[in-house]
Amino acid sequence: MQNLAFEMHTPTSEEHAAVEIASRALTPAEIAAHPAILPALAALAMGLRGVFGDNPRLGRTLASHQRWLMAQAAMALHLEYRPEERNSGLTVGRLRDIVTATAAASRNTVLNFMEEMRHYRFVQDVPAPASGRMRRRRVEVTDIAERAMRRWFEVNLSVLDLLDGGRREAAHRADPTLFERAQPLMARACLADPLWLDPPGHVGLFQWTEGGALVMDEVVTRATRNGSCEEGRHAVGQVNIRSMADEYLMSHTHLQRLFRKAAEAGVIGWSGQRRKADLWVSSAFLQDYTRWQSVKLSHLDHAFQTCLNRA
Repeated sequence: MQNLAFEMHTPTSEEHAAVEIASRALTPAEIAAHPAILPALAALAMGLRGVFGDNPRLGRTLASHQRWLMAQAAMALHLEYRPEERNSGLTVGRLRDIVTATAAASRNTVLNFMEEMRHYRFVQDVPAPASGRMRRRRVEVTDIAERAMRRWFEVNLSVLDLLDGGRREAAHRADPTLFERAQPLMARACLADPLWLDPPGHVGLFQWTEGGALVMDEVVTRATRNGSCEEGRHAVGQVNIRSMADEYLMSHTHLQRLFRKAAEAGVIGWSGQRRKADLWVSSAFLQDYTRWQSVKLSHLDHAFQTCLNRA
């Protein structure tokens, strides 16, 4: 499979304007300081839940920082494939080299990740050519996985639009090739940025944990929806750990351990008796989280604007 072929349509006048108007990319500081950043991140979480709701296994591919890095690197290599270039495209070896160079994952972790992606048919091996020899067996991302990644890309663009009233999402709809060109730029920029590679300590507590990104999204969404903040604490509301673990395909013990560690670090806590009390999350933690997410969003915006200006 090459890049997905999308049925093109005649762009509307609004979509033409979206393509023609390229605003300046937002910086991490501008994004983090925006008064609507928390609602925007909550909208991001809700959008991604819709993207992956029909395929929880695929959703978990991006549900920890380590998996996010491997998945984005794999997609970038896949999109960079050029038939005329012998050493292009996604192979297990190339993915291993990129990811291990960041120290985000070991060689065995990358190999296990790719085997899992094969098992669930999110990637597949490309048959060897009839003539010639291939030093490394090329792998390609399957349609279902690429469609989900395109939607991830588009949902993130819509979040940037919420912050500055831009038209990035409409521009992408008018020209889907923007994903093919911008995603590799964004992925490589994120992989090269220590601020994104290494989340702040308490943020990393969730993000480096299997399924922790889903839990973090839930906490941010509910804290934003409640809108209550007193003494540096945002109200989240009652949380049923067992139900949450089942929803996100996590073990109950694993999630309980994660919440316990976060509570010991002062990131979260309960008001009153734990079994019946409401959960809260600290403002300082949410500030760290928004600053970290702003790094990724800025890299995405810069990559998108770069490709938009080259169109």
